[in-house]
Amino acid sequence: MKFILSTVLILFMAQGTIAQNRTISGVTFPPKMDIKGKALFFNGCGLREKYTLDLYVAGLYLEKTSMDAKKIMAANEMSSMKIVITSSKVTRDKFNESVKDGFENATAGKATAAQIAQFKGFFSDPFKVKDEILMIYVPGKGVAVTINGKYKGLVEGIQFKEALYAIWLGDKPASAKLKKGMLGKL
Repeated sequence: MKFILSTVLILFMAQGTIAQNRTISGVTFPPKMDIKGKALFFNGCGLREKYTLDLYVAGLYLEKTSMDAKKIMAANEMSSMKIVITSSKVTRDKFNESVKDGFENATAGKATAAQIAQFKGFFSDPFKVKDEILMIYVPGKGVAVTINGKYKGLVEGIQFKEALYAIWLGDKPASAKLKKGMLGKL
C-alpha cells in the first residue's frame, strides 16, 4: 500500500511539473497553447545566443510532445514555434539574413526562392525587444505567421514547413543548444 501511495504521489508531482509555465530569459511559455480550438502542448524552449549576447528565445508547441526532430519536421500535424526578441541587437535585416542562411543550411524539406521571399516579406517592420513571432503550421495549408498577434500571411506547403523548422531542428541548426532546448532535452 505504501508503494502504491508513493507511486501515485510521484506521478502527481511529475504531472504538476509538466503542467507548469517555463520561463527563460524573462519570457514565459505556458504549458498549452490554443490555436483556433486546437490544443498544442509545450515541447521545449531555449535561448539563441551569439557572441555571449542573448538574442531571442524560442519555444516549440506540438499536438503530441516529441524529442525526435526528424518526426517533428515531417509531421503533418498542427504545430507552432514562438520566438520572442530579447535583444535590441536583433534587427529585421539581421533576422532576415539569418533566415536566408538557415534555409541554405536546411537539411529537410524544400523552400523555393519565392516562398523564402514571401516569408521574409512578413518581417518588414523594425524589430523591438519583446516582439513575439508566432509561426503556426496548419495541415493542408502551410505556415501562418503572426507578429505581436497581427496576422502577416501564410506560406503554403508542408515542404516549406519542413525547411523552416530545419533552421532550428535540422542537422545544421542555428544553435545546437537551442535545438536541444526546443526538443526538451535540456
